[in-house]
Amino acid sequence: MNGTTPNPARAQFSIQRTYAASLEEAWALWTTKAGIESWWGPEGFEVTVTSLDLRPGGELNYLMIARAPEMVAYMQQSNMPLSTPCTVTYTEVSVPNRLAYKTLTDFVPGVEPYEVATIVELRETAEGVAVTITFDAMHDDAWTERARAGHESQMRKLDALLAAQGKGVRS
Repeated sequence: MNGTTPNPARAQFSIQRTYAASLEEAWALWTTKAGIESWWGPEGFEVTVTSLDLRPGGELNYLMIARAPEMVAYMQQSNMPLSTPCTVTYTEVSVPNRLAYKTLTDFVPGVEPYEVATIVELRETAEGVAVTITFDAMHDDAWTERARAGHESQMRKLDALLAAQGKGVRS
């Protein structure tokens, strides 16, 4: 007997959008260096992809860098680095409809590191492509709300990118 217990299932939350873009265009935004760097991360941050191995068990490694003056000030006031390395481990890659990955949450003071799962589903529609992103909740309600706000912020960056290309949100 090994003494380990299975992790209880966590709650999840989802964000949905439909864009006037093709399935292939949407897939590339989630799975290529150029695509990821064009919108990934919350507002006020930029991302630099350092490596990308798009396969189950492969990793996306990137630096999340505070750029907006208010984010730089916040990070400095919080004694947090302006640049943080991040790793995503892919658990499923089903071209061009489904991407699943886990992100290590190792930055919460007093909380043991744990993984947060994300599933991205892309579906062709009459209006373009429907995107549904489903995230695990964090370890408590406050951190879950922070995560939700961060993901919504990130999606606003994707909304703006596609709107600038004439492929904005349809619903």
